Amino acid sequence: METLVPLQYYSLTYFNIVLVIILILFFYSQGTQLESKNTKIFLGGFGFVIAVFVLFYMGLRPISGVFIDMTMYAHTFEMFQNGDTNVTDLPGSDRGFYLFVQFCASVMTAKMFFFWCAAIYVVPLFIASVKWFKKYWFYAFVMLIASFSFWGYGVNGIRNGMATSIFILALSFYERRIIMILLVLLSVSIHKGMALPTLGLALTFVNNNTKNYIKLWLAAIPVSLILGNMFISLFTVLGFDDDRVGVYLSETVVEDAGGFRWDFIIYSGVGVLSAWYYIIKKQYQDQFYMRLVNVYIFANAFWILIIRASFSNRFAYLSWFLLGIIVIYPLLKVRLLPKQHQKIGVILVVYFMFTYFLNVILSP
Repeated sequence: METLVPLQYYSLTYFNIVLVIILILFFYSQGTQLESKNTKIFLGGFGFVIAVFVLFYMGLRPISGVFIDMTMYAHTFEMFQNGDTNVTDLPGSDRGFYLFVQFCASVMTAKMFFFWCAAIYVVPLFIASVKWFKKYWFYAFVMLIASFSFWGYGVNGIRNGMATSIFILALSFYERRIIMILLVLLSVSIHKGMALPTLGLALTFVNNNTKNYIKLWLAAIPVSLILGNMFISLFTVLGFDDDRVGVYLSETVVEDAGGFRWDFIIYSGVGVLSAWYYIIKKQYQDQFYMRLVNVYIFANAFWILIIRASFSNRFAYLSWFLLGIIVIYPLLKVRLLPKQHQKIGVILVVYFMFTYFLNVILSP
C-alpha cells in the first residue's frame, strides 16, 4: 500500500475514504426504505467491498513511526524472531498477545504479522455485525469503522484494539455462554485493561437496570471534578498489577494531559443519551442491548473519574469501542422512528463529524 499512498497522507486518505462512504450511505438512505430488497442487496455488496478494503488498507500499511507504537511492536516481533527474548521476559501480563507475537515471529514476516493483527481487529467486527443485524450489518460496521478511535487503535494501540474486537465477538456469542466466556478471557489475556469492561459485564448479571447506571455516570462527573486527583492517586497505587497503568496515571508523564476534557465527556454522553432515549423514553426492552449499554456506561464512568490523568484516552477507549453499536443497535432491530432509514443516514453523518473534526480538521 505504501507504493500507492504516500506515507504522510496514509491516515488522511483513510478518513477521506470513510467520509465518501458515509456520504454515499447518507444520500442512498434519503431516497429508499430500510426494509426494501434493493437496500439489503446494496448494503451487502457495498459493505463487503468496504470491509475488505479496510482490512487490506490497514493490514498492509508500511511499518513506520508515523503510526507511533507500531515500531515498538515491530521491535518486539524482531526480538522474538531473533530469539533475544521470551514471553516471561516481557513486562505486564498480556501473555495471550505475547504468545501470539512469539508464534507469528516463528512462521512469518513482520509485514504479515501486522496484517494478521489487522485481521483480528477487523474481522470480529464484521462477524459480530452480521450476527446481530443480518442484512443490515453494514450500517453497524460503518459506525464502528467511523468511530473516533477506530483507526488509532488499529495502527497505534494495536494490542488494545485487538482485545476490544475479540470482546465484541464474545458478546455476539451471548446465547452460547461458554464460548462467550472463553473469548472474554482471551480478550483480557491480550490486553489486561479489558478487565474493566469484563467487570462491567459481570455486574450486569447482578444489576441490569440502565437507570442505575445512568445515575452512576452522571454522579461520576461532579465526583471527578471534586475528587479526581484522589482517584488518580488511588488507581496509581493499585495499578491493576500492571506497570503500564502506573505510567499512564503518573503526573510525570505530560503527553496527552489535557485536563478535564468536556469535549470527550460530550462525546461519551452520546452513548448515555442514546441509552436514555431508546430504553427509557422509547421503552425499547432488549435485555442484551441493556447489558451492552450498561457495560459501556460502567467503563466510561470509571474513565471520567481519572479523566485528568495522562493518557486517559487509553482508558476512555475501554468504553468507546462500544459506542457505535450503542447508538445504532435499536434502529437496526425494530421500527422506532418515522422515516427511520433517513434518520439512520443523518446519524451516520453526525457521528462521523466528531471523528473527522478531531482527526483531520484539528490534526497538526
